[in-house]
Amino acid sequence: MSCGAQAGRPEPKPPWLRIRLRTGPEYREVRGLMRGLQLNTVCEEARCPNIYECWGDRTATFMILGDVCTRRCGFCAVASGRPRGVDPDEPRHLAEAVARLSLEHAVVTSVDRDDLPDGGAGHFAAVIRAVRERSPCCGVEVLTPDFRGVPEAAAVVLSAGPVVFSHNVETVPRLYPEARPGSRFERSLALLREAVVCRGAAGAPLVKTGLMVGLGETKDELLATFEAIRTAGVEILTLGQYLRPTRDHLPVARYYHPDEFISLRRAAEAMGFRHVEAGPLVRSSYHAKSHARRAVAGESAPDRA
Repeated sequence: MSCGAQAGRPEPKPPWLRIRLRTGPEYREVRGLMRGLQLNTVCEEARCPNIYECWGDRTATFMILGDVCTRRCGFCAVASGRPRGVDPDEPRHLAEAVARLSLEHAVVTSVDRDDLPDGGAGHFAAVIRAVRERSPCCGVEVLTPDFRGVPEAAAVVLSAGPVVFSHNVETVPRLYPEARPGSRFERSLALLREAVVCRGAAGAPLVKTGLMVGLGETKDELLATFEAIRTAGVEILTLGQYLRPTRDHLPVARYYHPDEFISLRRAAEAMGFRHVEAGPLVRSSYHAKSHARRAVAGESAPDRA
């Protein structure tokens, strides 16, 4: 079962994509903390549908290296253009936020910074070290860009000791020219392979990736992409529904029914992933702490409506 867009007008979202707005004191506290420390979050910049739940639970995904991306992906709500210089105080400010939120698991992502010689890998490492120094018991998960294929970028990030190294392939290879201009599937896959190879000397962190559905891919393309990712050594896979941020972004080709996510999750699990999280509102950093815990324990994800 699925829902698709009719020609000429956007299709209304199906009932299983309705979210509950929770703007209580916890949400307002997290928002105030981010403003006070001049931090960006992908929760806001990418218009994540889970922001009310996550901020209400005092969790957030920090976005470093500014809020302007050097690429213009067809699905992404983050602004693109010429970014400002890197803030040298950002690692300290982010570590302060993690400490004040008393986080046990922090997720750190970034915009693409093709203007930087290392793509931002060194700044990722500085942020991880700052958080570990201030909050030694907090595990840091990084969701990185592809660093333009810069050699040893993954090794630089892994040297700082994240517990999870994640890079999203986002979609199937055929849709890259339209959905991810400036990126290449093989380059993303190579980064994930590099992370798998390098992690032996870096405390064996988990390696993770995520995809969206609803951009026009076929089931066979999805399964082939899952297989390529698993063959690269990736252990955690997330799968969620693409939601069009604005009319200027790529349209939704169709909405997947929750039952389809269950079927795709089981197919991926059969390929040997240690953990697969799939559902309409699943995002790579949504319930990220439980992804890592379940992967280590070998637990299956719950069926998500």
